[in-house]
Amino acid sequence: MTASFIGKAGLVTGGGSGIGRAAALEIARRGGKVVIADIADEAGLETVRLIEQEGGIAAFQHTDITDEPSVAALVASVVDRYGSLDFAHNNAAGGIPPKELADYDSEMNAWALKLYLEGPYFCLAHEIRYMKEHGGGSIVNTASLAGLVASPLTGPYTAAKHGVVGYTKSAALEYGRYGIRVNAVCPGVVRTGLTKDLPDEYIGAVTAGQVIKRLADPAEIAAPVVFLLSDSASFITGAIVPVDGGATTSTTSVD
Repeated sequence: MTASFIGKAGLVTGGGSGIGRAAALEIARRGGKVVIADIADEAGLETVRLIEQEGGIAAFQHTDITDEPSVAALVASVVDRYGSLDFAHNNAAGGIPPKELADYDSEMNAWALKLYLEGPYFCLAHEIRYMKEHGGGSIVNTASLAGLVASPLTGPYTAAKHGVVGYTKSAALEYGRYGIRVNAVCPGVVRTGLTKDLPDEYIGAVTAGQVIKRLADPAEIAAPVVFLLSDSASFITGAIVPVDGGATTSTTSVD
């Protein structure tokens, strides 16, 4: 069964680049109308341009997921433009400096939790409130490999991504009776603008514990996102899907 989004509308946060852009492009190719949400206006508008260039339908909404009114405005913008909110990919993220846990100050810890945990909560809450009253929908959260196992030197990020996994399971459990499916993907390290120029030696060290010893392409993460958002995954909810090159398959590396 081919995942189709014909007649459906939704949103992708962090849609200006990386996984979010790849997911938005593929959803649009399959007939979906997509609002691209990002704090980076030029990047978000470029995703819209790429979609429209292929004949798809998209719009941009400047969104700061750490600001609840901004998230509420995003959900309203999808409904105002396209008449419904059928799917949502909560994917927006950022960067955090690597430090040992006790070396983070309270301000940096609070910021990381706000971006990586409270932001996804705002998205989930507003999406669910609409979907609950309008026949359901599908949501996919981007968690992380760090949501399944500890990631060194990123304590607040690891804690927050574990929290996203918890939110995903709780939401799936609580709202399935309203026709709302909630799943999450847990990517390993992905080749994006931040990682595309990494030296081969560093990539080798990062991927040493994986079965597939390379970084992922954003499209390889977007593919399961698109599937889970679609009706092809109509019997899947509460799933936490590793997309990590086999990193969580074993506690030892495979040569």
